[in-house]
Amino acid sequence: MQKHKLPIYLAAGVSALIYLLFGYGVARPDSAVLLSSYTVLFVLYVWVIQSASDFDFKFWLVTALLFRLLFVASLPVLSDDFYRFIWDGRLIASGVHPFAELPSFYLQPEHTISGLNQALFDRLNSQNYFTVYPPLAQAVFFLSVYFSPDSILGSVVIMRVLILLAEVGTCFLLLKLLQEFGLKRERVLIYALNPLIILELTGNLHFEAFLIFFVVSCLFFLSRTRIALAGVAMATAIGAKLIPLIFLPLFVNRLKILQWVVFYAFVVISLVLMFYPLAIDNGFAGLTESLKLYFRSFEFNASIYYVVREYGFLTKGYNTIQTVGWKLGVISATLISIVSLWKYELKRGQNGFVLTSQSDVLPDSLKHIPLVMMWVLTIYLFFATTVHPWYITTLVMLSVITRYRFAVIWSGLIFFTYSGYTSIGYDERLWIVFVEYLLVIGYLVYELVWTKKSRSV
Repeated sequence: MQKHKLPIYLAAGVSALIYLLFGYGVARPDSAVLLSSYTVLFVLYVWVIQSASDFDFKFWLVTALLFRLLFVASLPVLSDDFYRFIWDGRLIASGVHPFAELPSFYLQPEHTISGLNQALFDRLNSQNYFTVYPPLAQAVFFLSVYFSPDSILGSVVIMRVLILLAEVGTCFLLLKLLQEFGLKRERVLIYALNPLIILELTGNLHFEAFLIFFVVSCLFFLSRTRIALAGVAMATAIGAKLIPLIFLPLFVNRLKILQWVVFYAFVVISLVLMFYPLAIDNGFAGLTESLKLYFRSFEFNASIYYVVREYGFLTKGYNTIQTVGWKLGVISATLISIVSLWKYELKRGQNGFVLTSQSDVLPDSLKHIPLVMMWVLTIYLFFATTVHPWYITTLVMLSVITRYRFAVIWSGLIFFTYSGYTSIGYDERLWIVFVEYLLVIGYLVYELVWTKKSRSV
């Protein structure tokens, strides 16, 4: 073994052992083990992305895939969402619309469906509301049950294999985009090796993996001026998770008139085709009901909302989420619209590319779109009432092709929200949330104001 390679192999070996621990040897309430292990992972990750050379690049890219493969035969440890995935998949496999009824409906003797029993129901974290997962996600649920109708682990393995394929596709397309942008290929390791990405997407089966793949596909097709395919890709990202809807306005001022007509036409046509099944058995009503419940009742790891909530407690004496949640949503939507519709051009300065307003039609270059996406998603997350760790994975991806790294810092800090889980439930530690956002916002301000190191987009 070459002496200079020893630290690299040691870092890879220690990381692999920790990923095995996350996959097979630790439970969510084991906060001390979880947080200490993740801290080691993240420190090693930062060391790699700071020191990896072109010579080491292929080794780390292959290693990133191997880290993901370690989870193949494991059940998710940090999330129990996958039980609802399998519940919905078994409904579809039985010819039943997943949005039609609440889960408890199928425990009644006259509505019994194979595979939907009390044992699976008891594991659902969403017993009292309709499913909220859009068509592409539902298709993956169905495939996992179709090929493994009776085994929960079998269904998990199938979903994980599909997520792995999406992850490989994302890394491949990111490499292509880095080449298009004239950036170093080592940047892809920011995404490929990120512990939060590996744990939340491959490990915990969160479908941001598909969202990210199709958003990157959209950017790739735009870079090749294949506008119709870009529209289909963006629609498919929405079909995986609804969040990319917030990206739609930003293309208006960034494509020529004929291009944006084609782009939005293919987005709309694709969405209609994908979401048409929801029109059957009043599926839209179930989806709408779940979304209302989500925005009016759920709160986790929020920033601006928690400040407003505390003000509500002081002035009104109760939780004002019912009225505050939608108002923050309106403010967020307004800011997102302003950022999306404002016209920008790229100017190279000492800090790399920056955005400046302009009144003329934009140049052909679309390299600034990832940067605008980053700001749009950041605004959404700062105003959201719920910010789970996997919600920021798309921001981490955008760090690969922008100059900002606050999302990387965030990916290290947000994992500490898992410290609130105990054997009897969840007790949120607000001081951890405060420190998380203080450091994230502080680093973002640092990047905006004081960073002098030149970085291209």
